[in-house]
Amino acid sequence: MINEVRNTVMAAINKDNNGYITPEEFNLFARQAQLEVYEEYFYDFNGWVTKQNARKSNSGYTDIPKQLEEVIDTFSRTPPALAGVANVFTLPTDWYYINVVLYQGVTVVERVHHNKEPYLLASNLTAPNVSFPAYTMNGASTTQPGNSITVYPVTIANPDITIKYVRYPLDPKWTFNVVGGSPIFNPAAADYQDFEMPYSDQPTLVLKILQYAGVNIREPEVVQFSSQEELIEDQKEE
Repeated sequence: MINEVRNTVMAAINKDNNGYITPEEFNLFARQAQLEVYEEYFYDFNGWVTKQNARKSNSGYTDIPKQLEEVIDTFSRTPPALAGVANVFTLPTDWYYINVVLYQGVTVVERVHHNKEPYLLASNLTAPNVSFPAYTMNGASTTQPGNSITVYPVTIANPDITIKYVRYPLDPKWTFNVVGGSPIFNPAAADYQDFEMPYSDQPTLVLKILQYAGVNIREPEVVQFSSQEELIEDQKEE
């Protein structure tokens, strides 16, 4: 799909000799566009579930929440046990949303907000144990270079913790060979990466990339056109 998207983008910006974007620039814009579309899945899913609960959504082929859920599920992962130091475990670098944390593969570890952590640990009645463990989220630190979780009780250690999570999409990359001074698409390159979005998102990706390209080549007409088209697409989804 990425070659089709690029061809469409290049045709649009070259229509009136507006300008040119390099393959490197296209890949940067493509990454940002894909991230925008990805983030919108979750907001759209929330909105459609609200409509569904209010009986304003249909079923079958028009069951939009189910369609979005299926797309999001394609990014779900269950990696091997997390690496950890004591009871602090490093999360995968591509995690976006944690579905569930498991102790020994079966016991659900409950998430606790930091403001409740001191009270939870101080209470004899609610203190976490191996039957009812808990965890808190952490940012990067000197001992943990990436985001991590702290699991209680402290007796829980590596490799007892696994997670199910939703990852970020892989960065798209339009790869090429230079032939006659021009870049020619080469999907056989080792670092080639297509978009991970459904084919139905191709028009949205094109419009978002055009917005970035229009700003880059300082062509307000390109930005205006892509923005108007995206607004029309958004109105269709409401």
